[in-house]
Amino acid sequence: MRQEKEILALNAFDPRSLDGSGGAHRPAVDRRLRSFGTSSVLFYRDPIEMVRAEGVWMQDAQGRRYLDVYNNVPSVGHCHPRVVDAISRQVGQLNVHTRYLNDVVDTYAERLLASLPAEIDNLVLTCTGSEANDLALRVAQAATGGTGFIVTETAYHGNTAAVTDVSPSSRPGRPLASHVAAVPAPDIYRAADGDAGGRLAAAVEHAIADFASRGIRLAGMIADSIFSSDGVYADPASFLKPVIATIRAHGGLFIADEVQPGFGRTGDALWGFERHGILPDIVTMGKPMGNGFPMGGMALRRELLEAFSAQDKYFNTFGGNPVAAAAGLAVLDVIRDEGLVENARAVGAYFRQGLREIANRHEAIGDVRGAGLFIGLEFVSDRAAKTPAPEIASGVINGLREHGVLIGAAGAYGNVLKIRPPLCFSREHADMVVELTDTVLRELHA
Repeated sequence: MRQEKEILALNAFDPRSLDGSGGAHRPAVDRRLRSFGTSSVLFYRDPIEMVRAEGVWMQDAQGRRYLDVYNNVPSVGHCHPRVVDAISRQVGQLNVHTRYLNDVVDTYAERLLASLPAEIDNLVLTCTGSEANDLALRVAQAATGGTGFIVTETAYHGNTAAVTDVSPSSRPGRPLASHVAAVPAPDIYRAADGDAGGRLAAAVEHAIADFASRGIRLAGMIADSIFSSDGVYADPASFLKPVIATIRAHGGLFIADEVQPGFGRTGDALWGFERHGILPDIVTMGKPMGNGFPMGGMALRRELLEAFSAQDKYFNTFGGNPVAAAAGLAVLDVIRDEGLVENARAVGAYFRQGLREIANRHEAIGDVRGAGLFIGLEFVSDRAAKTPAPEIASGVINGLREHGVLIGAAGAYGNVLKIRPPLCFSREHADMVVELTDTVLRELHA
């Protein structure tokens, strides 16, 4: 039976464990819970108090360093000096909303749009990816006259009310909103025919027909091209083409959520959708674009924005502020100057090969997949049956934490390690993770 988990519950600390391994952190945890209550989510069986970070490393209050293989937010590396300097200089000069002209804001908009296909020629800047996706849904509805959206079964796209509706992983066990349809993720690991695109397109066609039978008009589909929350599905690289053709044949739009696969992470290009050879109608962005400074954005075709603006007016006080723009410009500069897209491609391929080599020694590793520095490592209890093993994934996550490596989980069952380190990750770092994963698996089965 399918046992889906809420995305925030994967690898979450359980306060009831305070009398056990978490006891050493009781004062700090109690302090957090007093202020944040049940909304507080901490990582690991034994939480960590972090105080410092640099590059691919984080440091706790006791001075121990951890290799960060989980955090895609500091895309070019924790506390990158060029990003820190850009933010510091700008915040000491001017920070205001976009109703005044400002060179750094307009330069950033031009640079960002220049990195996208020419057809994507307008931009709206927000503070978060959730806001960007919320706005993208509104634009799609205004442009198409439809209300229905298609997503994958364990998708996550943010936390506003509208975006939570299209994030099934945020509401496990609850029925979807009537205007939302969920289709299976493009899982080629378990699919017999290997035709990920054909199967996904057929599922989309079925969802559209179901909408029509209920009098719901299609607005579009939103997906991230690495299907990160579904368990990381990257290949074959062209499988989204028939899906988009189906969406457009029925008058819908395709929204590419690039919060996780964007900014060079997949290693083939700056944008995750590019490796599929597709042209989205709307592109949304978030956390990595400012290397941790809060910012988000929506890029789209001019006529779509005009259709929306004719009905609704949108203004975001802090969206696109000069400090955010300065951070964004620095991130684009670092990605270019340090060759981080190519680094993601080369180190990612090397990393996946290393994980496949230890899979020869560990039956619990069912699959190694991904693109660039976005890798999924799936654990199973039976290779032949491909039975999900979330208990092994949890053991590896917490075992790696004990060995100084931070990592998280994904997928409907929480049995896939979601590996997405900062883009400055090196082969040396990859070797460390591979060796320690091997060690932890040996310890778990000793």
